[in-house]
Amino acid sequence: MTTQQEDPSSGGCPVQGLVRMLSARWCMEIFRKSVDGPIRFNSLLRELPGSNRQSLASALKSLEEQGLLQRRVVRMKPLHVEYDLSEKGRELVPIFRQLEQLKIN
Repeated sequence: MTTQQEDPSSGGCPVQGLVRMLSARWCMEIFRKSVDGPIRFNSLLRELPGSNRQSLASALKSLEEQGLLQRRVVRMKPLHVEYDLSEKGRELVPIFRQLEQLKIN
């Protein structure tokens, strides 16, 4: 007997898809850090012990593709890229703040 995988775009539970996406390596930590304002790749690399360039790049790309982060090239010297919460990402902040207040034993 095989288990069918439900396509998230096929009308399945949207919460389940979001939790699955944010549970990917580094995604939740990146999301939490971006709540405070724009974040830069190298600062994430320093602030997330055990992270590496490839895994962070993959997580940032995933969050951007899901519409939770926006990538912005800052054309000031030195030229750099910043990631900030999109409107969709900012809508999730109150939900996560409520979840942080829950105490589960």
